[in-house]
Amino acid sequence: MILVPLHEHYSIQVPRYFTWTQTKHGCPASKAHQLLHVSIYLNQTPGAIIYSQSKTHGVLYLRLLLVNVTGPLSFQDIRKVNGQQYPTYKDACLALGLLEDDNQWECMLAEAALNCTAIQIRLLFAIVLTTCFPARAQILWENHKDSMTDDILHQHRIRCHDLTITFSDEMYNEALIAIEDLCIVIANLPLSNFGMNSPNRTASDLMNTEMNRELQYSTVEMAAIVARNVPLMNEEQRTIYDRIMLAVSAGQGGFFGCTGWNWQNIRYLLILAEIRSNNGIALAVASSGIAATLLDGGRTAHSVFKLPLNIQNNPDAVCNIKKQSSMATVLKRCKLIIWDECTMAHKHSLEALNRTLKDIKTVTNYLAELCWSFQVISDKHFQSFHRSTYADEINACLKSSPLWRNVEKLQLK
Repeated sequence: MILVPLHEHYSIQVPRYFTWTQTKHGCPASKAHQLLHVSIYLNQTPGAIIYSQSKTHGVLYLRLLLVNVTGPLSFQDIRKVNGQQYPTYKDACLALGLLEDDNQWECMLAEAALNCTAIQIRLLFAIVLTTCFPARAQILWENHKDSMTDDILHQHRIRCHDLTITFSDEMYNEALIAIEDLCIVIANLPLSNFGMNSPNRTASDLMNTEMNRELQYSTVEMAAIVARNVPLMNEEQRTIYDRIMLAVSAGQGGFFGCTGWNWQNIRYLLILAEIRSNNGIALAVASSGIAATLLDGGRTAHSVFKLPLNIQNNPDAVCNIKKQSSMATVLKRCKLIIWDECTMAHKHSLEALNRTLKDIKTVTNYLAELCWSFQVISDKHFQSFHRSTYADEINACLKSSPLWRNVEKLQLK
């Protein structure tokens, strides 16, 4: 009997010569296939290896080895290259030359150090980590950590009135915390997911990145804005203001659709200031970047809620917010969401957010706990997207959503 030389074949080629049986593992392929030699048959069945994303580093590197190493006997043996045993799949891939080196990132960071601030370099490094997945991120940090910590060193020198202070581990740790905060904002992942050492801080600090953003407002300044501007409201504006604040303070929740151009600017700012003056959290989002700049602390809805890009083709979509993430913590404590120009968004966007909120809070009716306030541009504003019919545009608008029946309309005449 002639044996198939497995040491000359890749793992993905094994199904061509062997099939799995319950009685005898590794028996030759079925004789119904092409005869290559005595007792050796060729099966045209392709070998399949599971798809792996680039952020699943361990699985990705193992997959690379499976299609590039012949005849591995075990998971330990597959990490052996030229007789040397490597501790991780990534190190084995590097030894085989399956991963690109980081020379382009070295040159980029070195060039950035000549004309960029430390804050800009940290942001650049965070973008490289979260989108390009360098092979040796820790070495990149070690080679360029001084340029990323330069502003922190300067602050310590000014604070201590001592220009002889040099870089310390505490300063590097502070810079790593800032980089990790950026990675969490961009990809919702800590530094440990990119092959780097995690900075020294408590788990609560890690979870409060988004929380700190929403609690950074001065309660004194917010209270002064409310005290100065609320008396200037007319009767209609005060009625709408009181109705929303009553629902917020009582925890009643609900959807409020606000129309009227004069309502958009100062009135929304007053509601935000009222909640923030009491150390509450109110999220201000808009469907467009221009509208977001008109709101205090405003951002686009896609940025805050991580909405899918192809939302119009996914009626069952959810936001890309993990239940244990810092953004989920913010949503749990949030009292009000203000969505400016909501009629410019596809109805699936609001429905996706509604599903996400229900999942985060583990409730069936999130309206009982959170207030939504919408700036409605026009009840007749329809969506327009590629190759859509008039019926598609009507079906995509907010009024066609099941959520619309829960909206309490507040209109300025």
